[in-house]
Amino acid sequence: MKDKILMIVFVLVLGSILTTALVAVNYVTTPVIEKNEEIATKSSILEALSISFAPGEVEEVFSANVERREQDGQGYYVAENGEIAFPYSGPGLWGPIEGIVAIRPNFETLAGVTISRQEETPGLGSRITETEYLEQFEGKRFADGLELVQPGRSSADNEIDSITGATMTANAFVKLLNENIMETVPVIAEGEGQ
Repeated sequence: MKDKILMIVFVLVLGSILTTALVAVNYVTTPVIEKNEEIATKSSILEALSISFAPGEVEEVFSANVERREQDGQGYYVAENGEIAFPYSGPGLWGPIEGIVAIRPNFETLAGVTISRQEETPGLGSRITETEYLEQFEGKRFADGLELVQPGRSSADNEIDSITGATMTANAFVKLLNENIMETVPVIAEGEGQ
């Protein structure tokens, strides 16, 4: 009986010590994690707006070049050159995709697209994050919707080349962008007096 009581006391003491340690670690790391997420978001916005920055200068470059605004609960970011960036999110083929879309001041043309989070198949669907793929969105007109075409066949100003072996992911990504753009751009245009 005495052994059982000692075992219970030992488990309770050890559990209390470990719980206290976990709470302390959480208390210390939560602000660091939040700050890193904020820097990652600002980096993604700067990349979408094609504003150059060094890794240690994200916050300085962001505050000097970008202003946060809001319209009807929709937060967005305006660069000094008038380009506008906003976050997007939604379902990809296998999981959520999140990032930043930047549009030109004419409210008709994309300035850039970044992906900050995705859960697509490594080596195939995850190719949507490759710079070469994302660069093709720059300058594309989105008024009538972006259209996915076979690789190497884009010719119209709203066509995006698919990715060989990852057509379904590319299709889901373009659909996601179209939905977010069509929903968000009119709200931002209203906020900007367009």
